[in-house]
Amino acid sequence: MALPEEFHEIAERVNNWGRWGADDEIGTLNLITDEVVRGAAGEIRAGHRIPLALPLRQDGVQTGVIPGRINPLHAMVQVNQELFGPGTVACSDDVVTMGLQAGTHWDALAHVSHSGRLYNGRPAHLITAHGGAGFGGIDKVRHIVSRGVLLDVARTRGVDRLAGGHAVTPDDLEAAEEFGRTRVRSGDVVLVRTGQVQRYLTGDTHGYGYPSPGLSVRCPEWFHTRDVAAVANDTLTFEIFPPERDDLWLPVHALDLVEMGMLQGQNWNLEELSTACGEMRRYTFLLSAMPEPFAGATGTPVAPVAIL
Repeated sequence: MALPEEFHEIAERVNNWGRWGADDEIGTLNLITDEVVRGAAGEIRAGHRIPLALPLRQDGVQTGVIPGRINPLHAMVQVNQELFGPGTVACSDDVVTMGLQAGTHWDALAHVSHSGRLYNGRPAHLITAHGGAGFGGIDKVRHIVSRGVLLDVARTRGVDRLAGGHAVTPDDLEAAEEFGRTRVRSGDVVLVRTGQVQRYLTGDTHGYGYPSPGLSVRCPEWFHTRDVAAVANDTLTFEIFPPERDDLWLPVHALDLVEMGMLQGQNWNLEELSTACGEMRRYTFLLSAMPEPFAGATGTPVAPVAIL
């Protein structure tokens, strides 16, 4: 099924191909300048640190809907093994097999293509079975430290969790800005809270994934206008699922990653952060969300921390 004309019209409006040069592989992360980071450091007032990652565990968020994206399988390969003889120092060691996007993660720009193209107009065949991402892999992202802004859409609307069919719109984002008495600015990393992760935290793994609130196809233009560096939220699918239109599946992924070159994150636990921001009555902070540099990977686990 071909993408509808409406999608291509939005794509043209948000397209960043060539904005940072023909060889650019990090897209809107270029907006996180030294000046932005210096300003972000000033957001630390109390030194309060809040982890935003879900535990990596075998009974994680994946249900098998996406083939091959398995929850972490953890095994011990050494248990108190005395490597140099009896009475010497003993070591324990372990291994993990998992989908790189199984838990709290970043999608690399190479994660999605459409119409045969990746970000910056590169051909999609640069993703290969043996080499992985030949362009736009997560290893090209060396660091993500910037001002974080929590847009707590659920709290703004006076609910613990948005309904499964709620498409988050630019109006929702602006209402959350006003609620948080802040304004998203160039180079910010925006965290959008829907409350959906509560379903997983209370044991409803299947309900966590479907139906799910998430970003509307209208949101990429808002992020583009504000020059947002990256966006993450607390859902499995990132965008609303099932989609807003039967003929348009994963449009937000395609607009964010392919057209804008903007990283997006999923399965972030924003519950503790929501409580802390509400108590402190401020919704900005220093965010450290460093990607694991898997060479050629189209995504990576991340253990982000908000520092207030």
